[in-house]
Amino acid sequence: MSRFNIIWFIFFSSISLWGQSPHGQSFEVDCAKCHNAGEWQVSMDSITFDHSETEFALNGEHINVSCIKCHIDMIFSDTPMDCNDCHTDIHNQTEGNDCMRCHNTTTWIVDNIPELHEANGFSLTGAHVGLRCDDCHFSDSNLRFDRIGNDCINCHLDNYERTSQPDHMAAGYGKECTMCHDAFGTNWSVNHDLFYPLVGAHARIENDCNKCHTNGFSNTPNTCVGCHQANYDATTDPDHRAAQVSTECNMCHSEIAWRPAAIDHDGQYFPIYSGKHEGEWNVCADCHTNGNSFAIFSCIDCHEHSHQGELDGDHDEVSGYKYESNACFACHPTGDE
Repeated sequence: MSRFNIIWFIFFSSISLWGQSPHGQSFEVDCAKCHNAGEWQVSMDSITFDHSETEFALNGEHINVSCIKCHIDMIFSDTPMDCNDCHTDIHNQTEGNDCMRCHNTTTWIVDNIPELHEANGFSLTGAHVGLRCDDCHFSDSNLRFDRIGNDCINCHLDNYERTSQPDHMAAGYGKECTMCHDAFGTNWSVNHDLFYPLVGAHARIENDCNKCHTNGFSNTPNTCVGCHQANYDATTDPDHRAAQVSTECNMCHSEIAWRPAAIDHDGQYFPIYSGKHEGEWNVCADCHTNGNSFAIFSCIDCHEHSHQGELDGDHDEVSGYKYESNACFACHPTGDE
């Protein structure tokens, strides 16, 4: 037996004679579960004591930890059981005392960051998905995670102040970023669907806000003519103003382009692409002889009668017959006989 073991043997023998235990008076576990008859040193290979019999089961990395690492004074009843009693709180109380909320006994690596943010009311979506912790949580050690709040402006105040197109501060915009921006997006493209969906030709200018917002972002019109009054006034083929064409642009045009104009002449007015008039005309002016008003049309320029203003053989039985275009349309709304 080595000199060291002899000393331990004498020490524990004297304690045994005195009837005292270095583990405290309340300790009642059989010594043989940890020690053997040859020496008092504990061998982890031969120990039969099951730590799960206590209130602190050993699992993960704790299985391989030496007893003296936790039981410093050997009085087991005094051993603390909270994580931060043994482990230094490198987060400086910014995450509380519940280490198991983020960590486990197998590793310190945190692999459930999205779930943790979800539980705190801030989902890591869109552009936030690929961020590092220290991209938002700034500190000297990058290990303090002070609460910064869940409002966008808490992190993006500098973006708000530096934005020039448009100048958010000068325009007096509110700081509720999600009113205009999409929290699920990957950049600051505005979620324009909340106000006016940008499709067709409008989608091509979605990054040039000043095209529509010439006088700021308040009270921007959302009707076609609200933005395109100048186009309406300048159009000469046909002259929309003179012809008193409706300012409901989408009646004839689409958001893809001004041309071709999809006028539903057959459904809304008079069948010229079907029926007896299909292929019987070349240009609008064939019927709309007055270029100043498309509400004026002519039937009798094409459908002449031998006796203007008088009855002819086809209308002898028609009471109140008149030889004029409106009378023709009144009786022949689809151009049939």
